[in-house]
Amino acid sequence: MVKVKAYELRKSDDAALLKKLEELKTELSQLRIAKVTGGAPAKLSKIKVTRKAIARVLTVITEKKRNALREQYKNKKLKPLDLRPRLTRKLRRALTKDEKKAVQLCILKRKLNFPPRSFTVAKLD
Repeated sequence: MVKVKAYELRKSDDAALLKKLEELKTELSQLRIAKVTGGAPAKLSKIKVTRKAIARVLTVITEKKRNALREQYKNKKLKPLDLRPRLTRKLRRALTKDEKKAVQLCILKRKLNFPPRSFTVAKLD
């Protein structure tokens, strides 16, 4: 079993990835059986490599799904929680730009009806 490269997995399609995942899982189960029955040390050392390969395949599958979802929700107003920026709790709850600019109607009327006065100082001779 050659170590699986993530960049090679990204080039393959979904069906090939699922097939590869199934192959790796069957190989892992065979290696675990060999471990119980007292197999060769070479097989025991392949268990870790196979587990890591399974993790890589699952990671690539997840990346592809999330990229497809990002493309789907690209220009939408609301997005799923896992596609939104993580930020901090404080920043997530902060007012948006539009909310900061919003002015109440009574304050708007007061500004229009009572504009700030400008005084000029007369120069004395």
